[in-house]
Amino acid sequence: MQQELSQMPSLEQEELRSVSRTVAEIEWLLLVLVLLYQVFGGPTGEGRIATAMALFFYAAFIMIFHYINFYTAATRWKLAIETWGMIGFITAALWFTGKLESPLVNCYLLVIITSALALGRLTTLVELGLIGACFLLLGNYSSMHDLYTLSYAGSIIAQFIPFVLVAYITSMFSSDIRYGLNKAKLVSETDELTELFNRRGFAIAAGRLLGQAVRYERALSVVMIDSDNLKEVNDKYGHKAGDYLLIKLVKSIQTQLRDSDIMGRYGGDEFVVLLPEATANGALDVAERIREAVSNMSLEFNGDFINVTVSMGVATFPEDGRTLDSLVDNADKGMYKAKMAGRDKIMQCVK
Repeated sequence: MQQELSQMPSLEQEELRSVSRTVAEIEWLLLVLVLLYQVFGGPTGEGRIATAMALFFYAAFIMIFHYINFYTAATRWKLAIETWGMIGFITAALWFTGKLESPLVNCYLLVIITSALALGRLTTLVELGLIGACFLLLGNYSSMHDLYTLSYAGSIIAQFIPFVLVAYITSMFSSDIRYGLNKAKLVSETDELTELFNRRGFAIAAGRLLGQAVRYERALSVVMIDSDNLKEVNDKYGHKAGDYLLIKLVKSIQTQLRDSDIMGRYGGDEFVVLLPEATANGALDVAERIREAVSNMSLEFNGDFINVTVSMGVATFPEDGRTLDSLVDNADKGMYKAKMAGRDKIMQCVK
């Protein structure tokens, strides 16, 4: 077809890649902040050497995760590991620059914001707990007894509360953003009238199943379905009647499909169905059941009864194509032949 449908990325994949790039920028920002503090009035002696070593190892950590292709796929686990690395680096830097008295202590906010925006509330809560443990580790106390004194606990809580508030507020904003993204994903991948996948959504869902079929050499078939009556109904009874026809047509087709099958609206009156594990003969059997179910569906408009029919084309992996585009294109050619042969027919793709 005009576009490589099987290569269209999902919104989630695009989001993760975008977030991964943003996390990389935050990591470099963190590195620069500590480096500037090291250059302008940082620790001296052994503390300066230790901070320089921490800078070196953290720079290597960033390079490995983003530029040496050690872990190329953008996943939430990868992002979580990166935030843990940020916590470790900040804690090491604080240890040699004054602990909780260090001006770098607010760098923990970068971790909280990153986690809240990219990883969700639960992970942010875990990150907040790790930072709280680091606060206790970095606290200025002379003995374990000091940990239980009211004055020391009050000072730690007062210093830690802003981090809790930032985590809470950022998580709320993140939930709103994620809700908006999910709505956008639904709109971008779903047909409003029939609630099926649209062309984009079908390509994303079908591409995953086709990838499995290619990897394991399993059968897979595509069926293109075209309504034979939509134009007639639209011209005679109006577009509302045409919409009603499409909705009833979809429901009739779905009664003949398995839960594992994928159906999408490909165009105005064209639908596409992907049948995993279906050979050519199996796909033809399914198509015949669909044809019979639709032909038995009689619709009434203004006292007139309309006999509904569909024309279908079938293409099967691998004999009719090894990509989603070639399978859809060949099934579309079969459907066109069925319409030219008199409609209400099924034609298998023949190269």
